Amino acid sequence: MGRNLQNKVVLHIGIDDIDSPLGGCTTHLASILVESLDGRFSFKDYPNLIRLNPNIPWKTRGNGAVALRVLVEEDSVSQVVERVLDTVGGYVEEFMHPKRNPCVAFYTSNNVSRSLRWFGVKAIRDVITLDLVKKVVGRNGVKFECYEPGLRGLVGAVAAIGVPLDDCDYTYELLAYRCRENWGKTRLVEDESVFKMDEETRPHTFLNVDWEEKRVLITPRGVDPVLYGIRGEDPGILIKAMKMVKIGEPIERWTIFRSNQGTDMHLQRVPAISSIRVYQSVIVRGKVVSKPMWIKGGHVVFRIGDETGTIDVAAYEPTGLQHIASKLIPGDVIEASGGVRPASSKHDMTINLERLHIIKLAELVEKRNPKCPKCGKTMKSMGRNKGYRCPKCGFRTCKASKIIIVKKRDLETGTYYPRLRAYRHLMKPPTRIGREKRKPPTRIYTPFHGT
Repeated sequence: MGRNLQNKVVLHIGIDDIDSPLGGCTTHLASILVESLDGRFSFKDYPNLIRLNPNIPWKTRGNGAVALRVLVEEDSVSQVVERVLDTVGGYVEEFMHPKRNPCVAFYTSNNVSRSLRWFGVKAIRDVITLDLVKKVVGRNGVKFECYEPGLRGLVGAVAAIGVPLDDCDYTYELLAYRCRENWGKTRLVEDESVFKMDEETRPHTFLNVDWEEKRVLITPRGVDPVLYGIRGEDPGILIKAMKMVKIGEPIERWTIFRSNQGTDMHLQRVPAISSIRVYQSVIVRGKVVSKPMWIKGGHVVFRIGDETGTIDVAAYEPTGLQHIASKLIPGDVIEASGGVRPASSKHDMTINLERLHIIKLAELVEKRNPKCPKCGKTMKSMGRNKGYRCPKCGFRTCKASKIIIVKKRDLETGTYYPRLRAYRHLMKPPTRIGREKRKPPTRIYTPFHGT
């Protein structure tokens, strides 16, 4: 960053779909590539970890792709490409799996084109067809290599290239990796040290622990090489946090990534319910039109509507939002944020609630029978439009009417967030509000990777 680009060109390297049930990881491979290239060539940016649409059924675990942006002499581009292909080919060969389409893409330009940027954002918010990625690749001269039949990995590789994080919010993540002999074994990370680290570094780091459940959130599960990942606002705080975490096994390597995690980049505000499409992540305003209903599993479902249509909203038990959703009543005006699940034989198209913003509360009205004017006893209806009769003294009247009582709501307007353990990668935690960034960093922290 800030280097003279004269006689040099930026080679953008995108990789995706490296994760496999047999092992391996896209960010782990990216870290190996960083070590291979750093010192020989200059990096224009940190490795970019771009989380893509979290609602896509065929996504990998975190649905993350990586872009490396390397400054090279024009006549060295082919040398770097060859080096990358050798490394990627050897890595993916070991973890080949029929459900994965590993891919690496190359784009040479000092500026990312508008069409690639559009494609990158679309891959975060919508569904990408293979025909579309082919068109974008051809139009921009993107070269690529896929290691299994199919082009799904190409979508993420090209999308990562198309999101340079130079005009949007971003965060950082330090990922530490395990030595090969420990893959699949219990991760030896001391919980107490993680809680202490969180106390001393938050809000400059986030989503380290769930204090409500006393649960550590930085360690993944499964056979992948990641030991832990610490998310934060700047590289310096991540280095400090890494030094505070106590572990019982060696670290093979670590790398700091710049990412769209924790930014809400996946959410798009839609103007009307009728414009919502499946697999999108949306923010939509509507009025509650049905009484919330508890369903099996401790979840709550309700329906919202506007002048264009209606849609179901589901608050699932892990989020904790079901308790708030259950207190809604018809007439409440809300804004629902979340991923759109397609309809099935058991349910209509549904927004899986990530965040609930209550804009306006309707009056909660209770109607009661009138009191007897003679003895004060509550009267009983004698039938529709037939008046009331006092069960104590027998007084009858056709002039009395229901008493309207406005009850106090056990609910307030405002924004309600899920439990920390229910956060997905792209969701912005409340501690990040007001910390959004609008300009890319002016220099790369040294070191941003190590062994």
